[in-house]
Amino acid sequence: MKPRPKILGRLLTEAGIVTEESLARALVEQRARRLRIGETLVSMGLATEEDVARSLAAQLSLPYAPPPLRPTGPARLLVSDQLSEERRIVPLAAGPRHVQVAMADPLDLATVDDLQFQTGRRIEAVVASPGAIEVALAGSGEDLEQLLASLPEELRLGGRLEDGDLENATRAAPVVKLVDHILRRAVDEGASDIHLEETGRDVRVRYRVDGLLRQAVELPAASRRAVLSRIKVMAGMDISVRRRPQDGSIPWNRGDHRLTLRVSTLPVNGGEKAVVRILDPESAPRSLDALGLAAPDRSRVRSLLAVGEGVILVAGPTGSGKSTTLFAALSETDRETQNVVTLEDPVEYRLAGANQVHVDPKAGLGFAEALRAVLRQDPDVVMVGEIRDRETAEIAMTAAVTGHLVLSTIHTTDAPGAVTRLLNMGVPPFLVAGGLRGVVAQRLVRRACTTCRGAGCDACSDGHRGRTGAFQVLAITDAIRDEIVGDARTQRLRLLAREAGMGTVAEDARRALAEGLTTPHEIGRLLHSDPGTSLPCPACAGAVPMQAFACPHCGRRRRWHCGCGKTLERGWRFCPWCVRPAPGADIAA
Repeated sequence: MKPRPKILGRLLTEAGIVTEESLARALVEQRARRLRIGETLVSMGLATEEDVARSLAAQLSLPYAPPPLRPTGPARLLVSDQLSEERRIVPLAAGPRHVQVAMADPLDLATVDDLQFQTGRRIEAVVASPGAIEVALAGSGEDLEQLLASLPEELRLGGRLEDGDLENATRAAPVVKLVDHILRRAVDEGASDIHLEETGRDVRVRYRVDGLLRQAVELPAASRRAVLSRIKVMAGMDISVRRRPQDGSIPWNRGDHRLTLRVSTLPVNGGEKAVVRILDPESAPRSLDALGLAAPDRSRVRSLLAVGEGVILVAGPTGSGKSTTLFAALSETDRETQNVVTLEDPVEYRLAGANQVHVDPKAGLGFAEALRAVLRQDPDVVMVGEIRDRETAEIAMTAAVTGHLVLSTIHTTDAPGAVTRLLNMGVPPFLVAGGLRGVVAQRLVRRACTTCRGAGCDACSDGHRGRTGAFQVLAITDAIRDEIVGDARTQRLRLLAREAGMGTVAEDARRALAEGLTTPHEIGRLLHSDPGTSLPCPACAGAVPMQAFACPHCGRRRRWHCGCGKTLERGWRFCPWCVRPAPGADIAA
């Protein structure tokens, strides 16, 4: 009869690593903490990870791999980096029919099955400590030169691939590893988008980091179709369709972190372009405090939310962080006692306690249709991803008038412009005046690196790391409502909003600079970006408010006023209303 294998604790005592008394104490602790005996011994400082791994290998009659773990090239090509990181394993060596893999838990049969499916070879488990595996994974990434060198010759030197060969290439280890490298590096660098596009001779891969596109990788032109086809396969697209746009998504695991990669392809001259949007569903801001709002603006937004009814809009161009602001506001709502529903295209963030609806216009579920349906579901708070048309705007305003809180976004350059946009859509003025509660306009500016304070260092490269917002908050007052019901002139709306305490995005950017959140270079592009609120000074080119008498930067007079209050034209010698001499006029001449 074959002898029964000894338990791990007994092997450790026989090896003189732990005493009987220490093992007894560890067994009590194990039952209390519900850990494995090896983990318990390590946590109590009674044994090292290597002691446990060596004894576990003896218990299971498997080889033991001491650190450092050194994976070979063929094994790394067979097992993707994503699977290695997901399962916390290290491929050590490969033969024609087997792959040797270091595992902290060789009894994890699900991982063994996944490895056999991916490699098509028998898996030979080797026991290694968790620490050795983590160290190996941290330094296991191949550099780009190695990955490009491992591509088949026809993909490096321009050989032509038929569709059948192309499909095989997308599943071959070199292309799989190359695409994994591109995606993994983008995630590591905090990119929001990946652009893959032809430049004529090569394929350019660019990452959008903190709002700016920057060069990341150049691939041989011949590899373009294989790389794009690999991404299409991962996203569930048809690789044979190249002359019409396609959309798809890729679930992507980075350790314990689950991301969604949204893929879009577009036919362009000479081929296709692909853009991969990287979405982190778990990264929704916890509160308005995370956005960078000034304290008065933050209080104003919270006051608008506290009313519990009306429409609150977030305005700004594409990529200005509008959805993030919406979810920060939603994070402060009471989702336990209220019915909170979001309508999104697509669902970007997960919000616990909210009912999130994926709007799909192609399936007949546009924002207007979805909003009508939601209003029959007894909602308290509704978030509409975007107001794009009159129908959606009218339904949102009607819902607000009947006591619902509606949050949405709109594409305008400033907060008062959102009012004008709604009216230009054809929404009746009485609905806008009655339903609109407030507007938050915003831009994103790059944060100054906290390590080098904008000087540039290894952590940031150019002095910036991450982004914060510059905001403008408009609370609708009775005077503004009266103006909306009247002729709603944009300039008059801006003046009334300023009187009610609204600042400008440029002023808030200066506030962020004064607080050390950003750099002078970064806010330069925003200082003259509030259309309709200022004009350039002819003397110094500084921004002069529309109603100002003079430039606040150099003092050059812009308007001349008589003592009776009327505005005078330059060159007038007398006021035509009261016939007084104009200020500074030479009457004697």
